[in-house]
Amino acid sequence: MINRYSSRLTRLDEGFLNKKLKNARNYDRIAGYFCSSILEVAGENIEAVSGKVRIICNSNLEKEDVDIAVKAQQMKQEWCEYDPEEKYSSPAAQDRLSRLYRLLASGKLEVRVIPDEVYGLMHGKAGVITYNDGSKTSFLGSINETKSAFSLNYELVWEDNSDEAVKWVQEEFDYFWNNKYAVNLCDFVIRDIDRISKRRIVPLHDWREQDDEKIGEASAETPVFRTEFGLWEHQKYFVERAFREHQKPGGARLLLADQVGLGKTVQLAMSAKLMALYGDKPILIIVPKTLVFQWQDEMMSLLDMPSAVWNGHGWQDETGYFYQSEGAKSILRCPRRVGIISQGLVARRTEAADYLKQQTYECIIVDECHRARRRNPSKDPDKNHADANYLLKFLNEITFKTKSMLLATATPVQVNTIEAFDLLNVLALPNEKVLGDKYSKWRSVPQTMLDMVCGDKDVPNQESTMWDIMRDPLPGRSKDTVVINSIRDALDVPDDKYVLGPEVYSEARPSTREKIRSLYTAGDFVHNYNPYLRCIVRRTRDYLESTINPETGEPYLKKIEVKLYGEEDREALELRGYLRQAYELAQQFCEMISARVKGGGFLSTLILKRIGSTICAGESTAKKMLAWTEEGRKILEDEFDVDFEDDDIEEIDKSSEVKDLKPEEIDVLRNLVKVLSLNIDNDPKCSRALEILTKGTGGQDTPWMRSGCILFSQYYDSAHFLAEYLSLQLSNINIGLYAGGDKSGVFLNGQFEKKEKDDIKKAVKAHEIRILVGTDAASEGLNLQTLSTLINLDLPWNPTRLEQRKGRIQRIGQVSDTVCIYNMRYKDSVEDKVHKALSGRLNGIYNMFGQIPDTLEDVWIDIATNNEEKAKERIDMIPKKNPFKLKYEERPGKTEDWASCEAVLDKQDVKQQLLKGWK
Repeated sequence: MINRYSSRLTRLDEGFLNKKLKNARNYDRIAGYFCSSILEVAGENIEAVSGKVRIICNSNLEKEDVDIAVKAQQMKQEWCEYDPEEKYSSPAAQDRLSRLYRLLASGKLEVRVIPDEVYGLMHGKAGVITYNDGSKTSFLGSINETKSAFSLNYELVWEDNSDEAVKWVQEEFDYFWNNKYAVNLCDFVIRDIDRISKRRIVPLHDWREQDDEKIGEASAETPVFRTEFGLWEHQKYFVERAFREHQKPGGARLLLADQVGLGKTVQLAMSAKLMALYGDKPILIIVPKTLVFQWQDEMMSLLDMPSAVWNGHGWQDETGYFYQSEGAKSILRCPRRVGIISQGLVARRTEAADYLKQQTYECIIVDECHRARRRNPSKDPDKNHADANYLLKFLNEITFKTKSMLLATATPVQVNTIEAFDLLNVLALPNEKVLGDKYSKWRSVPQTMLDMVCGDKDVPNQESTMWDIMRDPLPGRSKDTVVINSIRDALDVPDDKYVLGPEVYSEARPSTREKIRSLYTAGDFVHNYNPYLRCIVRRTRDYLESTINPETGEPYLKKIEVKLYGEEDREALELRGYLRQAYELAQQFCEMISARVKGGGFLSTLILKRIGSTICAGESTAKKMLAWTEEGRKILEDEFDVDFEDDDIEEIDKSSEVKDLKPEEIDVLRNLVKVLSLNIDNDPKCSRALEILTKGTGGQDTPWMRSGCILFSQYYDSAHFLAEYLSLQLSNINIGLYAGGDKSGVFLNGQFEKKEKDDIKKAVKAHEIRILVGTDAASEGLNLQTLSTLINLDLPWNPTRLEQRKGRIQRIGQVSDTVCIYNMRYKDSVEDKVHKALSGRLNGIYNMFGQIPDTLEDVWIDIATNNEEKAKERIDMIPKKNPFKLKYEERPGKTEDWASCEAVLDKQDVKQQLLKGWK
């Protein structure tokens, strides 16, 4: 029998679905986008179905992603972007979700999802209902499985219970249900349905009064947990530790020294957000100038955390709105709870930096804090106070103005161990729990104590010295230090007291003295409980990849193998013909400048590095240098058709001695520009990049573009040139350009269209862009898990940048178990010589410090100016063994599942708190 239903004539929810599901045993349904609101109208009828209810629907999953975990992540993101916590916030909606969860958890309701791109959107809605007596009926029509479809929209349904019709609809359902691209509704979505059904809003005031569960309530619905991959266990451990300590007297005083690529920024930012919500004072973040907007972008995109950046002329908030300064004192009128400034503001000793010392803070965060150092590290630190550089001096002063302070660097020791003391001393100055009082051994003879910690000096065994080392400061109470807690209890020491008198030991009970002696000797107090170990939090990728989390039975980090190409001598590109001629001219220019001007090596070396990047970048630099003089500008106008606007001429700085080019230097630059201009379209690195993308390398014939590839350069003009070149060679393929400012966009067949960086990220995630060219300046916080190959067009000044570039693809959620990296360089170039000079010690240095010390950047200049002996001396200054090898790494403590927290902070309260400016 055929029945026809129209919502114009009858309500389909009452007249059709509810009625037809009575006495049903099974229900198979082809739907569009599934939504739980059907339960409001179907209700008990679906729950009363005695057997299975199966629904197949579509999603924006990627067809080519075969990995179940990848599909689960995509499903999670699609679900979260739908904002279900907002759409289902009413009691009635939560009740529907609760019923939905029970159906899913019991297995009675099964939902599978199939990618849109397999068969397009499912407009053919249909279903088969099987009754307890074995009879069946089928239907099809324009309806979808939602409340609006059955009760609000104009819909048509055609029912047919004939064997032929039922068989036809069942075959259609079975085809999709058993399709190789169909996947089950992921566990996260099912758990989140349960969470939202129990979700309750906590006002900020009540949250502050609670003793526990604070972190989950403040973080469960942040983007990093909803639309990204969440936080690793080691990241959660640091955030929890920092926030717990912030709530105690003295605040959090920690140095985060994780290896590059383990996500320091998000750990610090999450800690800052919690502190900003807990207290009412400002948060100040001090970072290198190149990172200020990256910090701002990452905090907003991952944590929904507004902030403002000071640029010297005013504050700029997360929306781009600019608050014009009325003078240096305007720095105290930050329009957001969180303000970000550059370290240069301090290093230049500006008036604005001085005003910052007038404010009091909830927390101060300093990224890349190793730049704060003493100028006299070679003088005995036990006898000579630190001659602090401007940044260190500033931190030593402003540390008294904040409750908590978090420092961060992958290299707490650049060369000398005393550098670690200087950083801990910043934390310790207003707070006895870090290094004790001013009479403490840890502060009065810092180098002696460091030598003991490093194993270069024997630990004294006299009881009086033992107690002096242990009592000032006495380690604080912790759930992980049972013996410390026991000693504090025995001595009746308050939790907020860290310095004990010398008489406390002699007056203690014999059993307590024995416990103290045992901790010092058998417990190896100096090596296992010293202030450095207590205040420095450091984890390495190798440790996290090889250590099993007892809660999951899996490593704390999934191991992603890295295959390196381009490292062998035979793989270096040859400097031939015009390129060798150009390189020799550039070297000649460098030698001339270095011989004429003291300190001119850095500027002149730049041209060698840029030629080594691309011919385009080399030509651009050579022209700019030639334009330093009036004669040079005339050469550019007459011989190379370069026109100069009046504004361009005014911008040329004539005050620098290095720019006062001599006739012979001008002549060399003229010849260099000529050679490069004639060959700009014949760039060997661009050709090699194209070959790797389309044919593969290293004996593998798999094109890298098939796996998705990011190509990095430290120079924008090189990145732009390469992206344009690739788009002309690869027809109808989008080539993304990811750069700072508003320079990002997409090339297609040589045509460039500007795009926002967020749009580029989304296109990469959706596999719409498989080749992305990026600059170092834009790489921080860029997550490229869908790309699994990387080409380094050039080698950066500090090789640590290579690790940061690698971190864009070697990260949680990477679709491949192996990532491939190709490092390009020209044979006998400055890059090649630096690579050879460092290769013998690079791994050792990296393993020792977690990244390469900044001091090695000068090696480039030494080699570029043919001063290879000086370069060797700099490398040899680095210790042959780790001078500061501590038992840094400890298994991250167990943390709660923040993402599943049912109670969440009121979003409006959070927004209002973070949008408050400084007072």
